[in-house]
Amino acid sequence: MKLIPLRDFFKNSERSNYRISQDGKYISYLAPYNNRMNIYVQKTNSPDSKRVTDVTDRDIADYIWGNKDIIIYIKDNGGDENYHFYSVNINTGNLKELTPFEGVRVNLVDELEEIDGEILVEMNRNDPQVFDVYRLNIITGELKLEVKNPGNISRWITDHKGNIKAAITTDGVNTSLLYRENNNDEFVVKLTTNFKETLSPLFFTFDNENIYALSNIGRDKNAVVKYDIKNSKEFEVLYENPDVDASNLVFSKKRKVLTAITYYTWKLERIFLDKEIENIFRRLEKELKGYEIIISDMDDEENKYIVRTFSDRTLGTYYLYDKQTDKLNKIADDSPWLNENEMAEVKPISYLSRDELTINGYLTLPLNKEHKNLPVVVNVHGGPWARDYWGFNPEVQFLANRGYAVLQMNFRGSIGFGRKFWEASFKQWGKTMQDDISDGVKWLIEQGIADPKRIAIYGGSYGGYAVLAGLAFSPELYAAGVDYVGVSNLFTFMKSIPAYWKPYLEIMYAMVGDPEKDKELMQAASPVFHVDKIKAPLFIAQGRKDPRVNVNESDQMVEALKKRGIDVPYMVKDNEGHGFHNEENKFDFYEAMEEFLKKHLKNYLN
Repeated sequence: MKLIPLRDFFKNSERSNYRISQDGKYISYLAPYNNRMNIYVQKTNSPDSKRVTDVTDRDIADYIWGNKDIIIYIKDNGGDENYHFYSVNINTGNLKELTPFEGVRVNLVDELEEIDGEILVEMNRNDPQVFDVYRLNIITGELKLEVKNPGNISRWITDHKGNIKAAITTDGVNTSLLYRENNNDEFVVKLTTNFKETLSPLFFTFDNENIYALSNIGRDKNAVVKYDIKNSKEFEVLYENPDVDASNLVFSKKRKVLTAITYYTWKLERIFLDKEIENIFRRLEKELKGYEIIISDMDDEENKYIVRTFSDRTLGTYYLYDKQTDKLNKIADDSPWLNENEMAEVKPISYLSRDELTINGYLTLPLNKEHKNLPVVVNVHGGPWARDYWGFNPEVQFLANRGYAVLQMNFRGSIGFGRKFWEASFKQWGKTMQDDISDGVKWLIEQGIADPKRIAIYGGSYGGYAVLAGLAFSPELYAAGVDYVGVSNLFTFMKSIPAYWKPYLEIMYAMVGDPEKDKELMQAASPVFHVDKIKAPLFIAQGRKDPRVNVNESDQMVEALKKRGIDVPYMVKDNEGHGFHNEENKFDFYEAMEEFLKKHLKNYLN
């Protein structure tokens, strides 16, 4: 097996995040400049490109075309997640910070495609917990208050004309859907549900009278429904899957038709509702056999499409498809230095938990090695109310290239498998959620794949918590652990969450535990109070500016271990937040992780 340089897995993409201008004349992308991802622009009929930004402190996180001349991008400061909006004119290079407010987070509400030069954004400028909506002129930077948040609105929903006609509120446990006919009307409550039941609006119908939504009201799995918002009733089910949640509904903005429904089994699945878009996919599939295909952007006329391919073994390639000429032209590979034939296959697996739940996941086995008694890295996803997806994961491929089997599992609470599976995780941190991980490890040992003495556990955020919980509550399973921005103390974690998460605190109490009512439960589930049970070596990494999992979570774990005379390797990056994004910090982390695992799993392949 050829050993691939570590930095090839974790360095910035050569080119990524392609977009197309509204008039279809330009394409844009992110590419490195001084090791930071910046925006480049080129004409669709020319290979020549120019850089239009020169950010050097932090990668540009994302961007959109504001109009045919102006690109809007977002960037935070050292991982604090207080994103600011900037604009750059692709012709003049004129750069403007649109939201220069210290300690304020800005989110996009609506691109207002019908109105040139304006977008709707939300900001917690007046109250850290509450986001008001502003109309932002992307040319002058002028801000006008559009809607004042009364204090409990957590999401704003616009119709196809950019009018804010609906909103979602939360009181911490109950969620309400609000509606108003016109901008000057008061919002009226149309539906209230407990947080366990959700009607999540996707977008308004094309006449702006009703909404399409994902709903699990009266059912276990999320279905795509049509909802009469004025009369508060569901009147059509467009799609429902007996095994998994529906995930999205896609539409054509130009033609005003629904085009596809998506859902995830072990990989992305589509149900086409529109012949035109189905024909485009079928045509692309003929030329791009063996790869997953995503249409990531298109011009306003829906004639030119940005197409991306990917698989479990490649980050893929970008193409420009011209519907009028039926030509598909390659633009660029994301990471051309990685050869997909040298990558490992990511296979779907499932096993039964000790209480008979089916746990789905993925297993990646190293190339050209006998698949017996392998060293294993159990890679636990964050969230925890998220999930692992099939696709290219640089961490997984790096570990497989170093000879490790990598096990990922969608333990109870992972999304996409229905409400009952999600609710089974409530107040189960360190308990049945952890058992699902342990049962996966035992299953892999029973298959003869894992060497029981050479198993490590690694994860970030909740995955980092699961590392600490695994080492403390099932120490017999693991030879080492790597905790990346993980929670160690449920009490301090609850106290240090960002201000704009406060409206959801009651939900966190219901799902994780109430520090007063569930004190014993939370004490029992907090690894920091059980360091005396940890036997395996532990490596911890943390961003000092992390707004989600405060640096104190890692500090106190390291301190508790030191009091026992255990020297734990601890990496803190001052210019990072919830996970490392700067290229040089990623290199430092993965290089340290590689040496740590090699030493403690006695894996001397490299």
